[in-house]
Amino acid sequence: MNAVVASLPGGRTSSQTRFERNSATAEQSWVRAVVLTLALVFFGLFLLLPLIAVFVEALRKGLEVYWTALADADALAAVRLTLLTALIALPLNLVFGVAAAWAIARFEFRGKHLLLTLIDLPFSVSPVIVGLMYVLLFGAHGWFGSWLAEHDIRIIFAVPGIVLATVFVTFPFVARELIPLMQAQGKEEEEAAVVLGARGWQVFWYVTLPNIKWGLLYGVILCNARAMGEFGAVSVVSGHIRGLTNTMPLHVEILYNEYNFAAAFAVASLLALLALLTLVIKTWVEHRTHTSGHRH
Repeated sequence: MNAVVASLPGGRTSSQTRFERNSATAEQSWVRAVVLTLALVFFGLFLLLPLIAVFVEALRKGLEVYWTALADADALAAVRLTLLTALIALPLNLVFGVAAAWAIARFEFRGKHLLLTLIDLPFSVSPVIVGLMYVLLFGAHGWFGSWLAEHDIRIIFAVPGIVLATVFVTFPFVARELIPLMQAQGKEEEEAAVVLGARGWQVFWYVTLPNIKWGLLYGVILCNARAMGEFGAVSVVSGHIRGLTNTMPLHVEILYNEYNFAAAFAVASLLALLALLTLVIKTWVEHRTHTSGHRH
C-alpha cells in the first residue's frame, strides 16, 4: 500500500486520484470558490444577520429594559408554560418513538407500512390544520365538546390542548431518528442475548439501549427544539390568554402586535438562546455518535 501511495504524484491514494480525475466530481478552483461564496452569503443574509438583529433590537434600549421585559409576569408565565409543555411532550414522544422504532426495525407485521406513513403524517400536515383538528374534536361545538362541558373538562383554550397539539407535531422526531439506526445495526446482538437467556427487558436495557443511546438523545433534542418553538398548532388551540395559555412564541407575537418591540425582541432573544443551546448540544451528540460509530 505504501508503495502504491509513493508511486502516485504527491503521495495521493489511488481512490483520491481516481475521483480527482473524474470530471463529474472535480471542479476548477474558481467554481469551488463561487459555490462557497454563495453558501456563505446565503448563510450570512438569511440566517446569521436575522439572529444578530434579534439580539441588537432586544438590547437597543439597554439591559434594564431587557431584564424588565423578561421579568414581566406574563413573560415568566409563558416561559413556564413552554417548559411544562416540552417536559410533558418529551417523555410521551420518547416512549412512542422507541416502541415504534423497535416494532418497525425488529418485526414484520401487517400494517407496518401504514404505521410508517402515520409517523410521517405530522410532516405533511400544516400545524394550523392540526390545531383545527383538535378544535373540531374537543371544542365547544366539537364532537366531544358537549360531553367535556358536562364533566367540566377543558382541553381547548387550556394546557391539555396545547400539550396535545405539541405532541402531535413532534412525535415523528424520535421514531424517525431511531428507525434507520436500528435497521442498520441489525438484531444479531439481541438474538444472541436471547439465546444466552436474557429476557425482553434485559435485552432492551443491556443491548438495545446502549446501541441507540446517542441516536435517541439526538431525536429527543430535535423534539424538544420543535416543542419549544411550535407556533401554528398551539396558536389555534391556546386562545391567546395572557398569563395562562400563551407560550413564548405566542407571547412574542402579542408583544409585537402591541408595538412593544423591545419586550418582544427580549423574549425572542431568550428563544434564540435556547435554540443556540440546543444546537450546541446537537453538535456534541453528533460528534459522540460519529466517534462511537468509528469505535464499533
